[in-house]
Amino acid sequence: MSTPNSHPDVGGKLRRNLGLWAIVGLGLGYMTPTVVFDTFGIVSEETDGAVPMAYLVALIVMSFTAISYGRMVLAYPSAGSAFTYVRESIHPNVGFLVGWTSLLDYLLLPMVNALIVRLYMEQMFPDVPSWIWVVVYCIAVTTIVAISMRGTSGVNSMLLVFTVTIIVVFITMVIAQLMNGEGAGTVASSRPFVHDGMEIGAVLTAATVVCFSFIGFDAITMYTEEAKTPKIMPKAILLTVMFGGLIFLVAAYFTQLRFPDNTPFGEFTDDPLPQIGLLVGGEVFQTIFVAAGFTATVASGLASHASVSRMLLVMGRNNVLPRSVFGRVNEKTGTPVFNVVLVGVVSLLAVEFTLELISAFINFGALIAFSFVNISVIAHFAIRMGMRRSFGEIFKYIIMPGIGVVMTGVLWANLHMDALIGGLIWLAVGVVYLAVLTRGFTKKAQSFDENQPVTGFNKVVEDDEFAVTAAGTENANGDGSPYARP
Repeated sequence: MSTPNSHPDVGGKLRRNLGLWAIVGLGLGYMTPTVVFDTFGIVSEETDGAVPMAYLVALIVMSFTAISYGRMVLAYPSAGSAFTYVRESIHPNVGFLVGWTSLLDYLLLPMVNALIVRLYMEQMFPDVPSWIWVVVYCIAVTTIVAISMRGTSGVNSMLLVFTVTIIVVFITMVIAQLMNGEGAGTVASSRPFVHDGMEIGAVLTAATVVCFSFIGFDAITMYTEEAKTPKIMPKAILLTVMFGGLIFLVAAYFTQLRFPDNTPFGEFTDDPLPQIGLLVGGEVFQTIFVAAGFTATVASGLASHASVSRMLLVMGRNNVLPRSVFGRVNEKTGTPVFNVVLVGVVSLLAVEFTLELISAFINFGALIAFSFVNISVIAHFAIRMGMRRSFGEIFKYIIMPGIGVVMTGVLWANLHMDALIGGLIWLAVGVVYLAVLTRGFTKKAQSFDENQPVTGFNKVVEDDEFAVTAAGTENANGDGSPYARP
């Protein structure tokens, strides 16, 4: 497997200067805490007012998967991903298909950010046609990324502090209103978790929606080579999920008590964040609340847009996609302009789609990836390494990841039907494409490492296999590391 430091043209090693809490903070920044309010109306309607229960189910599932990520990141301590773990522990062809389904997530994440911005603006400026916001947003983000693929890791840290502070203020205001008899009129109630008429199937379906909130926790595996010691990574991954889940759970609980049903949101149940801010704190707080969601969404949009553009570039450089089209970097901008524009065009579809449907499509690929990370633990440790001789080993490397597989499989089976159909079509296309690449499955799929350093702002060194940035150049991370994170 190629790693960022395995090529002779890349000098030096990544600095191991990230501690446990620095990595957890980066992970939480990726998860965008305000998304709990974006999907609140959808989930509340689906569960009949049990949003916290949906988050609790998702948190349990994600915890098992986070443990499996932690095990695999120690087995393959270079920066990795679900694709890498499956490729190395099971088979390159299976890894290709997992990467293919992940590509669907990459392509749709920029669109979902455009969609959330559209929903915000529709409520703040109802007289302006909604398509205008999507077009303006897509042009702006596409232009910025086309000019420079600098990341937003430093901005993400500041946004995280700002966002969490606003959420704390929001919860404090809600508690005061509950004590004054508004909403459920109490700060302690089991109804957001369990109540008469609540259906388990509906909760599972809703849990597939809120899984969208957790997407990004696995991104911190990219920081393995920059951690002070790789041994902290399993704890960092689990803490990211637990703290992120706690933020979602607490915010959802008090929001659900304040708004037992969607009636106060009127027609804006698809994304009630602006209405929640208005009803809890008035117009001034609404502006602050929307600003928190808006800035976090735009930062996420920039990062996700650059990421998928870069991933397409890597696939082009490795001839997984046509190299002459996807493997080119513009000499003036130093960015893969065709890929960037293509992602911008796809994002324009945010004019028509709903947040519920797009999040379900994204979760299709994410849940498949999570399932196979759990399977990879069994394949690597229990089968390949033979670590199944004691109950402790069986519990760690078979039972726990097995539970993770079952749980993610249950959520995957409860996805929105349109997302299941569309996702399976996408997967079928991937199988056909894999058959072509492998000449009828007679050879292994072309290996590509999505963590290869392919973009930079100084000299770019290329060979027949891939391109790497010269050591010390600033890349899409914006942190000087000699590789770019997807």
